[in-house]
Amino acid sequence: MAISSIGVGSGLQLDELLASLRKAENHSLTLIQNRQTENANRISAYGKLKAVITDLQAAGKALNDQSLYGAVKVHSGSDNITATGNSTATPGQYRIVVGQLATQHAVSSTAQSDRSAALGSDGKITVTLQDGSSHTLDLTGKDTSLQGVMQAINADEKLGVSATIINNGDLDNPYQLVLTAKESGKQASIQSISVEGNASLDTLLSFTAGSPAQGMTELNEALNAKATVNGIDIVSQSNTLTETVEGLEITLNKVSTEAVVLDVARDDSIPTQAIKDFVDAYNSLNSTIRSLTAYDIENQKGSPLTGDSIGRRVQSSMRSALNVVADEGTLRTLSSIGITVDPKTGDLLTDDKKLAAALKDNMADVQRLFVGEDAIGVRLNAATEEYIKKDGFIDNATEGANKIGKTLEKQALATAERIENKMEAYRKQFVQLDVMINRMQGTSNYLSQQLSMLGNMNSNK
Repeated sequence: MAISSIGVGSGLQLDELLASLRKAENHSLTLIQNRQTENANRISAYGKLKAVITDLQAAGKALNDQSLYGAVKVHSGSDNITATGNSTATPGQYRIVVGQLATQHAVSSTAQSDRSAALGSDGKITVTLQDGSSHTLDLTGKDTSLQGVMQAINADEKLGVSATIINNGDLDNPYQLVLTAKESGKQASIQSISVEGNASLDTLLSFTAGSPAQGMTELNEALNAKATVNGIDIVSQSNTLTETVEGLEITLNKVSTEAVVLDVARDDSIPTQAIKDFVDAYNSLNSTIRSLTAYDIENQKGSPLTGDSIGRRVQSSMRSALNVVADEGTLRTLSSIGITVDPKTGDLLTDDKKLAAALKDNMADVQRLFVGEDAIGVRLNAATEEYIKKDGFIDNATEGANKIGKTLEKQALATAERIENKMEAYRKQFVQLDVMINRMQGTSNYLSQQLSMLGNMNSNK
């Protein structure tokens, strides 16, 4: 049993001596705990390094997108027309008049009194579109009510139509099944609907375009969009024109009597921003490495990755990836488009005016620097991947640090146990010493008393 206070019997400061001994013994444990803290900080630093390398990889991939270079901005003179463009669009003006919008074909059944009552049993519904495509829906063993037919049609993407039930407000027969073509334009319209094996559904759903004797009646006629672009007549199945003007996607929103002008101009702000994002990501990586590997001379204290070679390896790999000289063009290096290296910090510096001029006058040269098999975008992606991929350099370094952490944890537990055992041994020895000295003091006091009594007896004779 541990003694809470020793030295009381002997009068010696044994508690203080025991505390000093523990402090001395704890020195070895403190050294291990300090190494554990340093190792944990190293693992955290690897995580930070991996994060900023991942950001740089994303910025490099963005630079490798050729659609950045020569991107355009499109302005419409009216909300009757909206448009977007890509790098293949030719800058200029396009005058567009919208004569007719494309519409979707819609047909409706006769009104029914109950939406959940079965209409015969089984049956196969075949829908044929104007473009000749045809698909059959098999209702064998399934719900044949208006509700069931609506759900079955909507569950089959290949039919080319969608279904809904409209309540017309009539007290006796309020429910009508409406079928609408999924796409606009005449070619997507419903040519015919037939039902095999269920006379009730056939009576309700049968339809043939242009025929008056049928179950379904036409609600909306399918129309193609009609417009003129710079005076040229355009006909389209859809209100979105994707192939009319190369590089432009034009959406017709409203019929217009006057021409709507689309202004298409090159937008150099898009590649500019991508390049600046890349520079920022590179500099963020560079500053993170400086922070994680720095050494405080005044306080003689290192950072989590001080002395670790991985920081220098990353910097060397990234610099090598940027060391590109294009094989053609006027501007062949990063410095020629306004991106240089600060000799003191290693950060990238951007000359905005020089970069703007390069994009304006030599867009193809800028694109060659960043896009292509041996361009910066691809090289940067390959260089960063070596560090951040599964089982890459950083994963391997982290795994090694984790193994060290487990070893240190075992050492800390073993050292703590050894110290406790040793301190318990000290306590037992001190208790024995305390008891022995206490007994010796008792014996000494007894002998002193006896000698004093003998002296008194001799003096009385």
